[in-house]
Amino acid sequence: MSAAQTTAADLPPAKQKTSTGPGAGTGSTGAAGKPARKGAVATPWLLLAPCLLVIVLVMGYPLYRLVSLSFQSFGKSELWGFKEAEFVGFDNFAKILGDGVFWSVVLRTVVFTVGAVVLTMVIGMLIALLLQKVSGVVKALISIALVASWGMPIIVATAVFKWLFDADYGVLNYLMSRLPGVDMIGHNWFASGPQGLMVIMLLVVWGAVPFVVITLSAGLTQVPKELEEAARLDGAGAIGVFRHVTLPILKPIIVMLTTLSVIWDMGVFPQVFVMRNGNPEAEFELLTTYSYQQAFVVNDYSGGSAIALVTVLLLLGVVAVYMRQMLKIGEVE
Repeated sequence: MSAAQTTAADLPPAKQKTSTGPGAGTGSTGAAGKPARKGAVATPWLLLAPCLLVIVLVMGYPLYRLVSLSFQSFGKSELWGFKEAEFVGFDNFAKILGDGVFWSVVLRTVVFTVGAVVLTMVIGMLIALLLQKVSGVVKALISIALVASWGMPIIVATAVFKWLFDADYGVLNYLMSRLPGVDMIGHNWFASGPQGLMVIMLLVVWGAVPFVVITLSAGLTQVPKELEEAARLDGAGAIGVFRHVTLPILKPIIVMLTTLSVIWDMGVFPQVFVMRNGNPEAEFELLTTYSYQQAFVVNDYSGGSAIALVTVLLLLGVVAVYMRQMLKIGEVE
């Protein structure tokens, strides 16, 4: 093609000149960029604002009162206005930390929590693995049963367990007595603290397992089948595949579920309170019920608040461990 045949349409477009003066970069693009960046930062906070407002309204003032009462001398006289609340500093904390009963309650709460969490996670993992092997119909039936038990109110579930373990009319005593050489008729499961707390622990586990199963089942669907097949080709058995392939992939979910279970099980209250007819004996006391007893039965509101605040601090320690583990997992990934 000759130069004469080249038309203006064939020529490349001319480059526009850009200003290099002092005012360069301050045009509409730059001006529009700042609001865009501000909007990107402000949008998440605007979306979170209703939730944060509800949390502040619902929990802010009660938490403030809890902290303030724990540093005061506040009993029935102060409640009815006959006396002014007196600031006593850390006296309430010194009193409960120097009390052997408090430490026995703490130990009992820790043992109860560890047992409930371990049972919940083990049973939940076994059922979740089982759901991966059964047919669709069986899986649907098990899932319906799990959701039904999860949605059952705590008071109703506690009443069912009281009937199951009743000394006179309990179904469990009757069934166990049908076994050769076993006589459990009239056996009182709540005659001793360890047995009674074991029953309450089973109640807590029964209500917590469905959530763990559903969450772990969702996590198991994300495990690549190719990795499992490669591990089997390398000679790994079922336990080896679970340990070296499934478990590492599920680790973030397991850490989250374990932390939530610790928080929930340390905060168990209605199960113990209702199971013991509103008046738990000393050997059934956990931190939550012990705080309630001190505040509303003994009428030592400041002491009960101090116990509750110590419980909150323990739970915050659990949350700190959880955040540290999640950060470590994020760094590894």
